[in-house]
Amino acid sequence: MRRGRILVVEDELRIAGLVCDNLEREGYTTVHAGEGEAALRAMQDGGIDLVLLDVMLPGPDGFEVCSRMREEGDHTPVLFLTARDLPPDRVAGLMAGGDDYLVKPFHREELLARIHALLRRHKWGPASPSDRAPIGGGWVDFRTAEACTAQGSAIALAEKELGVLKLLSRAQGASVSRNRILDEVWGRGTETTPRTVDNFILKLRKQFEPRPGKPKFIVTVRGKGYRLLQAEAN
Repeated sequence: MRRGRILVVEDELRIAGLVCDNLEREGYTTVHAGEGEAALRAMQDGGIDLVLLDVMLPGPDGFEVCSRMREEGDHTPVLFLTARDLPPDRVAGLMAGGDDYLVKPFHREELLARIHALLRRHKWGPASPSDRAPIGGGWVDFRTAEACTAQGSAIALAEKELGVLKLLSRAQGASVSRNRILDEVWGRGTETTPRTVDNFILKLRKQFEPRPGKPKFIVTVRGKGYRLLQAEAN
């Protein structure tokens, strides 16, 4: 069974070799890139399931590589793997579109667990058997991340926005707690707070609610979290 093809973007050959060897022993296929432009070319070639991305690279750094991927509509999961461990670095990585952040030196078991979690979440499907599902007054294509807002505008959703909607959609109207959203979309152990979830919900309401100030599709369940109610037919 194919476990996944992982792009390892690391300019230190010793570290890259160790990471690739460990991943291949677990059944993954690896591709190595030693600098930012090479990583972007590898992504354009396609077939990558997850990116392990160092920050300090020759050429475009890891943050820029991730930002350019997202600008080009590439939603492949990105795990930053770097020695830069200050909170502003973690924030910059997440704001660039990264899905997780692991500081060197790291434990092999933790790296493998985070990879497994990211690949599992990336394979989520919507509750509907169709890739395209109605959300509020608009719709979302969970395969391409393309969407149409309640106001009729075409947009591309960011990875976390798509993850929140997928989780709510799969719940089929049941409430989903903020902590569960954090665990499954941002990853267990994240330093992100529940307030971040609230901000994402506010943004999604502006995009998909006909009247964002009086939401009737992405609704708050007091003391529990949020739930997604049946959307209007489109």
